[in-house]
Amino acid sequence: MTATSESRKPKRKVFLVDDHPLVREWLTNLINQQADLAVCGEAESAPQAMAAIAAAKPDVAVVDLSLKDSSGIELIKSLKQCHPNVAVLVLSMHDESLYAERALRAGARGYIMKRETTRKVVTAIRQVLEGKLCVSEQIAAAMAEKFVGGRPAASESPFALLSDRELEVFQFLGQGRETKQIADDLHISLKTVQAYCDRIKEKLNLASATELRREAVRWEEQRHRV
Repeated sequence: MTATSESRKPKRKVFLVDDHPLVREWLTNLINQQADLAVCGEAESAPQAMAAIAAAKPDVAVVDLSLKDSSGIELIKSLKQCHPNVAVLVLSMHDESLYAERALRAGARGYIMKRETTRKVVTAIRQVLEGKLCVSEQIAAAMAEKFVGGRPAASESPFALLSDRELEVFQFLGQGRETKQIADDLHISLKTVQAYCDRIKEKLNLASATELRREAVRWEEQRHRV
């Protein structure tokens, strides 16, 4: 293929979903510098992303897990259902040992931490566009151990016992939100949130609502120190 024909090849379209304008600006500058990629749109929340992606028809969506008043995991599930041809790459600050497999189960093709180099971010975008899975060696090894042994890896966090929705409720508790506010944010009943809290206490062996909230706050603070 000649250089001229290569330059005429249309760029693959990338859509950005992140609730931080600075991150979106950085990603836009990085991606638009590439000869084969171009940003076609951006959003800060899941509802905004679903509407814009339907119009922009991107090849790949780069999605954070913490979005404005919405869940990245739920967005990935919706994209898989409504826009199955859009590859999803998660780019997040959240610990991959707890979230990478959840994101892949939801429908993502890759998971990369925000601490990685710009070079790795661009490489990851190209990998998922090629139909490949993109995870770190550690996550690939842990998933292989779970698949072969039929049990969680020995190093797996106890929080891995929580379902996606339970983990989301636990995270909101750690951010200081009341159960009524969580119910409103997740568009579910207060009774359902309380049921999630009861299951979380049981899975984490916590005796009371006070202990649950204390553990959630400690966990949230620890995540942001990583």
